[in-house]
Amino acid sequence: MVRAVLAFISLLFILPPTVIAEPYPLDQWARRAAISIIEISPDGRYLGLMNIPAKGANPIIEIYSTDDLSAEPFRVNAKPMEITSFDWVSNDNFVFRARQKVRDQVDGFNQGVYEYRIALVDVGEKDIEVIEERDPSIVSVLPEKPGKILISFTEGGSQDIGRRLQAAFRPRAYWEYDLKRETKKLLIRGKISLGNIDFDGAGKPFLARGFDTQSGEFIWYYRDPESDDWVEFQRQHEDSFDQFRVWGRDPSVPGNFIVEANNGSDTTGLWSFDPKSRKYAELLYQRKDNDICSVQYHSNGWTHYREITGVIHCGSELKIEFFDPAEGALYDQLKAIIPHSYVGQITSRSKDGNSMTIRNRGPRDPGTHYLLHKGKLQLIGGERPYFDAENLADVRFITYPARDKTPIPGYLTIPNGTPPFPLIVLPHGGPFVRETIIFDEWAQLLANYGYLVLQPQYRGSRGYGQAFYQSAFINGGQGGYQMQDDKDDGVIYLVEEGLATADNVAMFGWSYGGYAALVAASRSPNAYQCVIAGAAVSDNEMQVNYYRYRLRGSGKIEQLSMWDDSISPLEEVDKVNVPILLIHGDVDQRVPVEHAEKYLKKLEAAGKPHTYVELKGADHFSNTLFYDHKLLLYKSMLDYLIDECGLEGGQPPITAPEVAAAQP
Repeated sequence: MVRAVLAFISLLFILPPTVIAEPYPLDQWARRAAISIIEISPDGRYLGLMNIPAKGANPIIEIYSTDDLSAEPFRVNAKPMEITSFDWVSNDNFVFRARQKVRDQVDGFNQGVYEYRIALVDVGEKDIEVIEERDPSIVSVLPEKPGKILISFTEGGSQDIGRRLQAAFRPRAYWEYDLKRETKKLLIRGKISLGNIDFDGAGKPFLARGFDTQSGEFIWYYRDPESDDWVEFQRQHEDSFDQFRVWGRDPSVPGNFIVEANNGSDTTGLWSFDPKSRKYAELLYQRKDNDICSVQYHSNGWTHYREITGVIHCGSELKIEFFDPAEGALYDQLKAIIPHSYVGQITSRSKDGNSMTIRNRGPRDPGTHYLLHKGKLQLIGGERPYFDAENLADVRFITYPARDKTPIPGYLTIPNGTPPFPLIVLPHGGPFVRETIIFDEWAQLLANYGYLVLQPQYRGSRGYGQAFYQSAFINGGQGGYQMQDDKDDGVIYLVEEGLATADNVAMFGWSYGGYAALVAASRSPNAYQCVIAGAAVSDNEMQVNYYRYRLRGSGKIEQLSMWDDSISPLEEVDKVNVPILLIHGDVDQRVPVEHAEKYLKKLEAAGKPHTYVELKGADHFSNTLFYDHKLLLYKSMLDYLIDECGLEGGQPPITAPEVAAAQP
């Protein structure tokens, strides 16, 4: 089938490159993706995509005929709600999820200002039906049951349970919803001890996870297809830091699962696991330098629902290692014909396998989508069509030595030009997350304006093994100590390499990265000329008290050791010795705006140089930073780097008229 499909590829439509010498205007950086979530219908007749038709607008869904992408599409909007995603559920029907801002202030920690709904659209009848359950999740489109979907939602008491138990183990009810009859049938009701359930393509439950509140253990269960009984196959105490994740069934060994686990190693491996014997049957993939990043599922979800075909590795590069030769061959051939190919993903495929949509993304490609239909590969469009690959920046994986000789990984976004460059250290949030080489809007924006950008994978970053992750907190929190040294040591390394100069450096971070920027402002000697702190934790005790008494197990050790033992910026204001730009959203649910307000009062009392920018209506997360928010954020940041920090070599921002109007 793969050879038959690809033998007919005859054309690739490519726009001629437009190379420009100056940076892109900020209004182009502030726009959200012009198109996203491109999917083909099961029979290959329709292509659906989300489109933002104008600057600052909300997405609409457009449905095209795959035989003629130039014809006028059928359009759907959800005013006054904002569409966030959609999925085909049959040849003529799709469901979409939408959200609406329902309050002006957050409703407590991690309780945001949005509520969600889902709706069904009949393309033929051009009819929309809203499914009324509050905040539902679409679990599966049930490829083996056309016209039906699997939805779930948390029933009564969810708020209190959510405060005491992590999201993965909150009890949810699972319902099969008949789209034509608009009726639903209860399949199973979860509970804390068995509350998170996976289903096959026909809606049969086969895997579950739960929590034993008496023993403090996480439990995994399986269920045979012909049985209604759940059988326990794995327990792990909540204090354990060992990874154990079931990604799905093993397509090569009936009855086995494919799991990611440490199983005695520092890094995670991918294993075939026998739930009946409760033993690891075979090691499928493992590296000594990195944990598993993810798995690759079959490109045809209609006929091979969530079938695992490979493993995704991300460290020095993002790469897929295929177990399925046919899938590997298909991806190899697509990679050979896609410009600036880095990581291509088949995002949807027709049931017969002959039509598909493909997304390419990489450091120089913010996201470009293609349609393969009737033997022809066509360009659908780019997510940021106004960016040319040649005017974006390369990203290089590096390692450098910390002062205690620990190797620190990092990603370096290198502007076009000749070094040395002004340097921005951009630590990720979390802090216990992982990054990889891909298109990063903030790093690429800064590089486009002439700045070298270092994204240090400081200790505590995920993906580099258990010891590296735990070193941030296992012997006391290292925030402001070794974790901060790791960032400063990256500056020393880049100066020694001739890529930067010691008097031309700033730090910009968001969330934990904002916390790191505040800590940097109080260090002496200081490696930075100024810092920009977005959504920053300024008061460690206040932050951890939001959830201190709800924490258990390894999460309690991680969070309490991190925040209780690390430096608190609020207590270090008297030591601030560089200018600070403080930025915060006024409805931030994860790091409430009180952090900025408390820190500002102390800055003012101490007479420290600072500027404050508040983003009205912005939450903590990137998908709540809209056009006006980003215009103000980017304009404020770039102006500050030149006017207040004096970073030489950077470019003044190229602005549209609305940028100036958005300033405070």
